[in-house]
Formats: sequence, C-alpha cells, structure tokens
Amino acid sequence: MKFGIYPGGRAGTVCSNPPDPAAIGDLVDDLAGGRAFVIREYVHFFGDTTPADVVTSLGAGDELARLPMPDQWYIEAGRELDLVVSYIPQDADIPGWLAFLDTVIDRYGHLTRSLQVTLEPNFPIPLIDGNAPGVLQALTLGISHARAALDGRNRHDVRVGFSVAEPAEWLGGDGEFWQHLSTVPRRDFADHVDYVGLGLYPDAFSPVAPRGTPGDTASLTAHALHHLREHSLPRAHLPPGTPIHIAENGSPSGAGRTEQAQCDSLSDMIGTILDRSESLNITQYEMFSLRDADSGSTEPTGTLGIVTDTYKPKPAFSLYRDIVRNGGRPPSTAAGCQGDAGVDTLARRAEDTSGP
Repeated sequence: MKFGIYPGGRAGTVCSNPPDPAAIGDLVDDLAGGRAFVIREYVHFFGDTTPADVVTSLGAGDELARLPMPDQWYIEAGRELDLVVSYIPQDADIPGWLAFLDTVIDRYGHLTRSLQVTLEPNFPIPLIDGNAPGVLQALTLGISHARAALDGRNRHDVRVGFSVAEPAEWLGGDGEFWQHLSTVPRRDFADHVDYVGLGLYPDAFSPVAPRGTPGDTASLTAHALHHLREHSLPRAHLPPGTPIHIAENGSPSGAGRTEQAQCDSLSDMIGTILDRSESLNITQYEMFSLRDADSGSTEPTGTLGIVTDTYKPKPAFSLYRDIVRNGGRPPSTAAGCQGDAGVDTLARRAEDTSGP
C-alpha cells in the first residue's frame, strides 16, 4: 500500500496561518523516511458567477499559478502528486468545467501521478461538489475527458478517478447518486475509472459508540469500506479490480477531544483499513491532514492535523510515521500512542482478520 498526506493547513474555510514550506518539507521527509509518499493537493473550478469572497474564503485565488510547495518538490524524493480538481460553481457550467480540466492538465499534468475528478459528489455538503449544480455531468463527462486529455499529452501513466464521502447513511444516504451512475453505460464512465477514493471521517462530525463496542470508530470504518466495495461500486459497473484509495482520513483532537483520543481513533481506523487492504483491494491511504487548520477552533475541521497549526507534532504524528516506515505493518514498539492504545492496538488488529 502507498501512504501519503494532505500537507496544507486549510480545511474548507478554516485556516489560521499561511503554510510554512520549510516546516512542511521537514515534516513530510520525516514521515516518509525516504520511501515513496503521496502528496494530496486541491484546485477548484468556480465558474463565472461565484462571488469573489467565496473564492477568497477557500484560499483559492492563485491555484493555477502555484501549489503551496514549489513544482519540483512534488516530484523529488519519491513524492507523487495526487491532484484533486473540485467542481463547485454556483451555476452549472459543463463546457467551462471541461475547459478548466484541460487548463489544469496543461499546468500540472507533468507533475501529477493521479488526478481526482470532483470531490465527494455523492453528498450535498456546502462548498463541496455534491452541492454544485450539474455535478453528476461534471463527474461522468469529466472522467472520460480527463483521460483523453492526459492520453493526448502522452501521460498514460496518470491514474484518473473520483472520490465519495462516507458512510452511506450520512446525511440521509447517497442512493440517488449511485442510481444515476448505474444508468451510465460502462463504456462512457466505468471503463475510464482507474480508482475510487473514499473520504473517511467516522468520528469527526457525530458521536460514536465507546471503543470496543458496536458502532465505534473501528466498526464504522469497516462498514464504510465493505459498503463501498460490495454494494456501491457494483452499481456503477466498477469491478473488484478497481482499486479503492482512502483519499482522506482524519480525526479531530479539539472540541472536547484530546490528542490522545485522536491518536487512538486513527490507530483504530488505520488498523481496520490495513486488515482489509488485500481483501477489498485498498491500495492507497492518505491522511487529512498534516497541520491543524486552527488548533484553537471549536469546529472539528480545525484540529484534524497530526501537528498543531504551529507545526508542533501530536502523538498521532509518531504513530503515522511508524506505520509508513514499517510499510503498513504494525510497528514493533509503541512509539506513537501509548499504553493500551496506538500501535499496540494496530498490532492486535493485525492479528484479527475475522472480517467486518
């Protein structure tokens, strides 16, 4: 399995400080330990009618000029860029969207190893693609358009996919989304999909059961993975050979939580994912995120980082570093979360492969 991270310090409109490229570089190098490592970044299509203040609120004004780190950084030291192209216009604009995909590929195609077309189009979340008019067309037409555009530039090696949010019951379910995909001929959509990403935040935005009981973080993670592979993807004509990427996975440390609780939660989630990586064809894991958007925020999105907004590592940083450096195998010592939690939990989960 490949591992990676979103290195930025923004979660939607929440961002307390600008990024520090030097700190990002040092921390990513520490996590990767000289191994191949995926870097997740985002650019946004707003169309012509989105107010300027919305663009500014997402820090998206100069995305086509530069990403947070220098271009060369994304292809050095085994790093691989996973670039998300988000569709969030206030009015449907498919011609503009397809032209924007061409522009993004012209600008960043030489750096990119995987291109995600739309961000979580299965749920109508404000400032996320599922809330944008025309998003289903943007996804289904955008996948094949991006594939053709990359192939025309001799970038046959770039993987093209999309991501969905979890779990299926969240916000009332996403049955209409998958029903729509079931009506799209395989040759027009599924045949062009190289992977499907999953955004996984089971304990970030709603209460969960106590650890070790039904409905806890680990069991919700398992449910999301199995539901996507066994129920949703077949409806869209996507076969078992289509890899799943954990495109985003995070847990907050603020708003009544602690850094220890965050570490425990991530340990449970990653352990569950690793247990099922072979049987469910999960080939990539990316954490959201490196840095807190705002360590003092009361919003869950403010404290999803494994370092604070001043780049001070939390216990989860050591946990994730050990997992990456062990190639997805549980570390032999509890250098991350301590005691009954953390890497000890990962080790126990690695021995328990009894299913969901």
